[in-house]
Amino acid sequence: MTRAVMQAGMSWAFIDVRWDDHVAGFENFAVDKVAAYGDADVDRLMNADGVVHSKSKIEGTIRNARALIELEREHGSIRAYQTSFADYDAIRKDTKKRFAFMGDLSTYYWLFRTGAPVPDLEEWMKGQERDHPRMREMVRRNIA
Repeated sequence: MTRAVMQAGMSWAFIDVRWDDHVAGFENFAVDKVAAYGDADVDRLMNADGVVHSKSKIEGTIRNARALIELEREHGSIRAYQTSFADYDAIRKDTKKRFAFMGDLSTYYWLFRTGAPVPDLEEWMKGQERDHPRMREMVRRNIA
């Protein structure tokens, strides 16, 4: 999910070459650890080499970790949450409300990468304003 957050409005390649720095900076994205981050952690990440120095994206990542914990409490697991919707449009709308920086593209990316059900790529692409070559590549290579 954080990869989608960091990629929002940026080149996927830009994030790709810095991804290991994000993983290290966010302590392997251990949800419980990230959810407990405070101002000192935000400052640390704002000054960390290789991490995108966007306070809103760093704080969004922390908010998203907290939302994931809440979803586990509410649904029993993230997968139960992901599969509790009648269709993709419903989960897309819900993730946009619950999570930071989670629009249609980020939701599709997150669901696909975690092995959750997603619409057929070509059908989904019909509703997009522009083509997403990296998304096509990811689905084609079935990177999950």
